[in-house]
Amino acid sequence: MKQTARSVLLLIVIASLSGCVRTAPMSTPSVAVHPPVAAGIGQRLAQLPKTPIDYDRSLLDENEQRVVARLVEASRFIDQIFWLQVSENNPRWRTELEAAARSSEAHRDALAWLINMKGPWDRLKDDEPFVLSAGPKPEGAGFYPADMTKEELERWLEAHPEDKESFQSLFTVIRREGGRLVAIPYSSHYRDLLGQAAARMREAAAMTNNASLRNYLTTRADAFFTDDYFASDIAWMDLDSDIEVVIGPYEVYEDRLFNYKASFESFVTAVDKEETKRLDVYTSHLPSMERNLPIGDEHKNPNRGTDSPLRVVQEIYTAGDARRGVQTAAFNLPNDERVREAKGSKQVLLRNVMEAKYRTTGHPIALRVLDPSQTHLVSFDAFFNNVLFHELAHGIGPGIIDGPAGERVEARILLKNLYSTIEEAKADVAGTWSLLWAMDQRLVTDFDRETLFATEVGLMFRSMRFGLTAAHGRGNAIQWNWYREKGAIVAAAGGRFRVDMAVMPESVRSLAHELLMIEATGDFERAQRLVDRYGQSTAEIESVIARLSDLPVDIDPIFVGAGER
Repeated sequence: MKQTARSVLLLIVIASLSGCVRTAPMSTPSVAVHPPVAAGIGQRLAQLPKTPIDYDRSLLDENEQRVVARLVEASRFIDQIFWLQVSENNPRWRTELEAAARSSEAHRDALAWLINMKGPWDRLKDDEPFVLSAGPKPEGAGFYPADMTKEELERWLEAHPEDKESFQSLFTVIRREGGRLVAIPYSSHYRDLLGQAAARMREAAAMTNNASLRNYLTTRADAFFTDDYFASDIAWMDLDSDIEVVIGPYEVYEDRLFNYKASFESFVTAVDKEETKRLDVYTSHLPSMERNLPIGDEHKNPNRGTDSPLRVVQEIYTAGDARRGVQTAAFNLPNDERVREAKGSKQVLLRNVMEAKYRTTGHPIALRVLDPSQTHLVSFDAFFNNVLFHELAHGIGPGIIDGPAGERVEARILLKNLYSTIEEAKADVAGTWSLLWAMDQRLVTDFDRETLFATEVGLMFRSMRFGLTAAHGRGNAIQWNWYREKGAIVAAAGGRFRVDMAVMPESVRSLAHELLMIEATGDFERAQRLVDRYGQSTAEIESVIARLSDLPVDIDPIFVGAGER
């Protein structure tokens, strides 16, 4: 897209997507015909009930709360960028629905769902379009030309090897210009919105009394204009502040064509110091968890940094990729393997969100999935630790590996569009394996193995209900089908299931080995075989999901601390 067209598009986004940003008055395009929408969207809204999410104000002083207000403002510009990353047609679809919603309840529902899904495709129904004129969602979202195929880009790179680095970069969009494919840096393509976000972040940096927060916000604002996030990722790793914030491009889930492109997101949170201190002990044992992985020593990654802080926080506000469809319960960043090898990674657990998700969806689902003889074993503590060790497991195992020509390359590049699914499944299973180790070492004593296994299996459908095109949903399908085949999960009366506690440990070990070896070798074909065999829905899975249809799938947060009502 030409620069002039891109600038006009960004102005439209600012006007249409943000009620808080003042821009020059713009006329609303007339819409002669209401865009056709799917029936029953009001029922879909009930799948994600509005849920107030607040935080303990005593965690921050008055000045810190003023800093947070600036960070929330910055985050709203980040949100607008993500709308464009999903599709650069999003502003038009939203404008059309806003006009139609004035006189149509169905379109009011569709507008609310569009805002929740960050586009006209239902993330809970495998990206089925609910604004029917939108058509199928492009595999490459808004990162590539909508009609681009994987084969077209691969042919281009074969003919133009000099483009490989820029085209595979996390921080470029691919466009057609004059019959050629070109890579446009994020710093150019989203410059106007990044400038607005950076200005708010610099204001916040000037207000804070915390030197590490000032350094992170300043270096991250600078990175928006260079596309070099290394220094600011290091600064985030060193962040020691009551405000835990991360703003930038990170996860690659939205790019289902290659998993090359990073989506913008923002988390603004307050650190719960007491809970954080209680769990700090785990991060010091990451080298031991690495050594305990069920793969050969030659495939382990002892070079990753061990400075891997853990934060238990209360969420104040999220934006962009962090606030679309299903909400994040925890995260492990940064994803840059250079930073992971130099410093490790940081685990952030969003405790107030985890509690809301467990209460609203997790526990009720487990009560219907498990045989009544095992439902009493399900516990929030086991769920919390399962999520914690999932995030810890993102920071262990293969990262930069030997490629087919002997070059050093990230496994992400070789596994292409399957990487997110493999990595999420690996974090689940290697996390469980590491948690079993921690329990054997008496680092975790609040619950036993039976409670862990019952809670994990009981809540597995929570993620599968997100849709099997989503990395977390497909990753859980791999686990469910693998454990069923191995006899670790067995059918019980009434369409329920029971965990065979004796078989489960070896089933976890064998699946962890398979997933870790796929990443250690970067073997795309091996990954494809695993996904084709195990990462699919079955009649059994569909039957269970149907029995859960009256339960919420997740929550739609209302961030009270950010002024939402």
